Amino acid sequence: MRAVKKIVSMFAAVVALSFITFLAFSVLPGDAAEAKLGTNATPEQIEALREEMGLNDNVLVRYGRWIGGVCTGDLGKSERYGRPVSELFAVTLPNTLILAGMAFVIIIVLSFPFGLLYARYPGSIGDRAGVFVNQTFMAIPAFFMGILISVILGLGLNLFVPGAFVSYDEDLSRCAAYLFFPALAVALPKVSMTIRFLRSALLTEKRKEYVRTARSKGLSEWEILRKHLLPNALAATVTFLGVVVSEIVAGSIVIEQVFGVNGLGRLLVNSVANRDYNVVQAIVLYIGIVVIVLNGVIEAFIQKEEE
Repeated sequence: MRAVKKIVSMFAAVVALSFITFLAFSVLPGDAAEAKLGTNATPEQIEALREEMGLNDNVLVRYGRWIGGVCTGDLGKSERYGRPVSELFAVTLPNTLILAGMAFVIIIVLSFPFGLLYARYPGSIGDRAGVFVNQTFMAIPAFFMGILISVILGLGLNLFVPGAFVSYDEDLSRCAAYLFFPALAVALPKVSMTIRFLRSALLTEKRKEYVRTARSKGLSEWEILRKHLLPNALAATVTFLGVVVSEIVAGSIVIEQVFGVNGLGRLLVNSVANRDYNVVQAIVLYIGIVVIVLNGVIEAFIQKEEE
């Protein structure tokens, strides 16, 4: 029953998000018909196109028509590219998913070992150095991290050629090899944040009474850390990682521009610049759905851990 309520709640959130998204783009200044025809169009031509595009209908009718198309996979047509939005998604979305997935893996692989290590030796020289490094990386914006990686690893060490992106549908292995570097730029500040959060959560657990009981039973500090502290700190860390994933999606928008990645973020920036609202509202809706579903999964995980 709880699962059904959660699904209904997520569905309601998606519907509300879709309506707010559509309404927001409906009230933006400018006329889509006039923008499509250009400044030389006559009022009669503009009015005829408005009628053809259904722009004279009230907002609820237009929303119903749009959301009906979304449910059947019809996201509309890009005015700039002259192609269905779904086709643009098919080209750009996989590249963004690969980038985001690699960034998340980097975060997990680096954060947990260092978080455990710093929590095991709090106040040590290594811990203090780690805190300093974490604070430094957290202060670096994603776009500047991307520039540093391009200059140092790309131009300096020749590990990759900045801007020489190859899409997944051309060569998947070369695509993944190139996307490692923008993924690293997205991940490093988040690694520092996750290490700091995990360390804090583990040290909070370390001060609790059950740790003394575990020590009295002869368990080593590493055993206590691995078998008791980490599982108890995991729920809060997973919640934090949910926020991190949302930030990965947002960070990818900027990083794709820096590295010349043909992904969803770059498509969004170009579409905003060209007032291609069909593409923009589809991307905003997609990102919102990802965040809603992710939060729902995390809440379900936490509830299961608490039972």
